[in-house]
Amino acid sequence: MSKELTAGDRAPAFSATAVGGKFGDGAQVSLSDFKGQTVVLYFYPKDDTPGCTTQACALRDEWAEFGGKAVIFGVSPDSAKSHAKFITKHSLPFPLLADDSKKIVGDYGVWVEKSMYGKKYMGTERSTFVIGGDGKLKAVLRKVKPAEHNALLKAAL
Repeated sequence: MSKELTAGDRAPAFSATAVGGKFGDGAQVSLSDFKGQTVVLYFYPKDDTPGCTTQACALRDEWAEFGGKAVIFGVSPDSAKSHAKFITKHSLPFPLLADDSKKIVGDYGVWVEKSMYGKKYMGTERSTFVIGGDGKLKAVLRKVKPAEHNALLKAAL
């Protein structure tokens, strides 16, 4: 595994299908599309699970405080179709990136071994990366608890 990303590192480039927000049913986006803008990638394990829903809905409920400060994307290994259902069910105003190939979670070092009830498996670590307009990481928030995400993100922006 490569070195863990920290603030000041160059953000790994990405290209993925964005669903929701201004991207509607889906459009291909890349980090380079947002040069000069602050970009937030918040990684979460799975659409429509309790913790992920709590985190997404909290962001939705405070969207007015975040929307103008950065381009925000939720990222998980779920498909674009799964993301569309999640967005519709919970009226999410921000786009989600489909990372079904797990390339983005791998590049950002958040595809990790996890354990539940003694069983080990691979999954996405709930983490958030704030990328400055220069393409460098301004903040890295690892192992974020869903209920604490908004306060940590506000402080990072």
